[in-house]
Amino acid sequence: MERSAVSVTELNNHIKDLLDADFFLSGVMVRGEISNYKLYPSGHHYFTLKDAESSLRCVMFKGNASKLRFTPESGMSVTAVGRVSVYPRDGAYQLYCTELLPLGMGDLHVAFEQLKEKLSKEGLFAPEHKKPLPKFPQTIAVITSSAGAAVRDIIRVLGKRWPMTKVVLLPVRVQGAEAPAEIAGALRYANRYKVGDLIITGRGGGSIEDLWAFNDERVARAIYESEIPVISAVGHEPDVTIADYVADLRAATPSNAAELAVPDVSEIRDGLDACRIRCSQAMGKRLSIAQSRVSDLASRRVMQDPVAYIDQKRQLLDSAANALQTRYERGVDTKKQQFVRLAASLDALSPIKVLSRGYALTTDSGGKAVCSVKDVARGDSISVTLADGRLSCTVDGLCEGSVL
Repeated sequence: MERSAVSVTELNNHIKDLLDADFFLSGVMVRGEISNYKLYPSGHHYFTLKDAESSLRCVMFKGNASKLRFTPESGMSVTAVGRVSVYPRDGAYQLYCTELLPLGMGDLHVAFEQLKEKLSKEGLFAPEHKKPLPKFPQTIAVITSSAGAAVRDIIRVLGKRWPMTKVVLLPVRVQGAEAPAEIAGALRYANRYKVGDLIITGRGGGSIEDLWAFNDERVARAIYESEIPVISAVGHEPDVTIADYVADLRAATPSNAAELAVPDVSEIRDGLDACRIRCSQAMGKRLSIAQSRVSDLASRRVMQDPVAYIDQKRQLLDSAANALQTRYERGVDTKKQQFVRLAASLDALSPIKVLSRGYALTTDSGGKAVCSVKDVARGDSISVTLADGRLSCTVDGLCEGSVL
């Protein structure tokens, strides 16, 4: 029997119809490792699932991908849920995914860890960005559900510990798809209009799904951008959210947030009482010391007979004046004796004294001293200075050699 040829399109569509009619392939779950993961501008996700021996092309369209709570990555082990069909244009079968479930942990946990790592790298958790809380806040903005137990616990504890604080409630939904936007908006509203000088945001305990609004990136960034210090109070003590990491202070519970936000008025009162007692004791001690000093001063002679004290000081002054005068006179006598000795020494060395003993000073016509017969010649004019005058002479003869 002779067969007629079919087109490639017809064959691919026939295979597609066969696969689409297979009940098993219409809702299959496939386990494998993601590779060649790509996110296109259209919002569609394309990747390959592989194991040790085989691979399978996969696509997840934007509508299904928008429901993912985590970001798929190459190398991640997942379970893909969807249907197997043929893409007629390429003639290749692929898995059209409707769900992706991480292996070993839930998708919420993966999403939490991914966002935590991302914000940590950006520095949103850095200690240097934490703002100090006001010691005595005047107004506290509470961002939580108006119907929950958390707001009642916060108001009750604040009223008991520090009744002077004003509480402003900014009601928001704390669960559901709309909750993150409302919480972030309330945080920005509180900052824009300076609603309070401290913010408490959070809710009571619940499952990870119930607390998920506080693991939203929009809420985390709103807390980070807040100029007003923020206390995060989400769930019970074991519950930890992204908001806890970003906030300036993490509280274990909403009640604990109120305890951390304000001081205890009874403790302040006790502290003031203790301070008053210490001040009273210190003042009593200082008064006692002052009284002792006054008594000591009063018993001194200067206070009993002031004139005697002045007479004593006058005697000391006279004694000091006499000692100074004696020392001055002794010093003058010593200087006079030194002067006489020095004058005698100078007089003994005076040239005039030498001349008075019969010696003479001979100089040539230029005034230069004649020290040798070689300094003059026959007929030169010379001057001879004696103790009582000067002689003008002419050299008639020269005689070398010692004359003594």
